[in-house]
Amino acid sequence: QLVESGGGLVQPGGSLRLSCEASGFTLDYHTIAWFRQAPGKEREGVSCMINDGRIHYADSVKGRFTISRDNAKNTMYLQMNSLKPDDTAVYYCATLPGPFVGCLVELAYPNWGLGTQVTVSS
Repeated sequence: QLVESGGGLVQPGGSLRLSCEASGFTLDYHTIAWFRQAPGKEREGVSCMINDGRIHYADSVKGRFTISRDNAKNTMYLQMNSLKPDDTAVYYCATLPGPFVGCLVELAYPNWGLGTQVTVSS
């Protein structure tokens, strides 16, 4: 099970940190990822971390978002800075066991959280 938290309403230029706690399995062998879905749009990959530590970001969030994991807490994070109205979406965490080089491809992931709403507005 994956449970996200940390979403909310923030002004443009603000920051939020999303958390995703795993239970029932350990994250350390998993490839982890964050996806988002804005109203009227398809779900898209935001960032992912392969289990060897390699990280990928969507071009739209490079330099603003940071993915991380704390295996001791069995939790993954997405630090979001310099938020823009276009970042408004429901954010989902996802995991899959083992390495996965193409880790921004959502169809590969069997484990998903229920999502947390992020709204960027003044």
